[in-house]
Amino acid sequence: MILEDEAATARLGAAIARRLQLGEAVCLSGPLGAGKSTLARALVRALTTPDEEVPSPTFTLVQFYEGPRLNVAHFDLYRLTSPDEAYEIGLDEALDDGAAVIEWPERLEGDLPPDRLDIEIEPADDAAGRRVRLTPHGAWEGRGLEF
Repeated sequence: MILEDEAATARLGAAIARRLQLGEAVCLSGPLGAGKSTLARALVRALTTPDEEVPSPTFTLVQFYEGPRLNVAHFDLYRLTSPDEAYEIGLDEALDDGAAVIEWPERLEGDLPPDRLDIEIEPADDAAGRRVRLTPHGAWEGRGLEF
């Protein structure tokens, strides 16, 4: 699918947030500047409040948020040197207590949460938007998504 602009990206984030459940992850892959953080921010705001401060966790590696329906942790694994580090900073606990949004999931080298929605995002060919591909795994398989 093509996301024409930031508003379309926010609508996708909100739609995913409505369907996200305890113990599940959303894994965001794509090149630098593709829109992963924009999508993650929209998803977190949909689970918390529309004006929630959602900085990129590039340097802190993870940010935790409490929502009325579901807690969510936002991980940025770009700077990790081994997959074990993600679990050392609380990935398992985040999934036990809520859900996780994971940027750069390829740093986990295949040790991904089983119930997840993989999202590949990249600039569209004409650079006017973003091309997005959704791949469900585990509990996400067969789950509809409207936005």
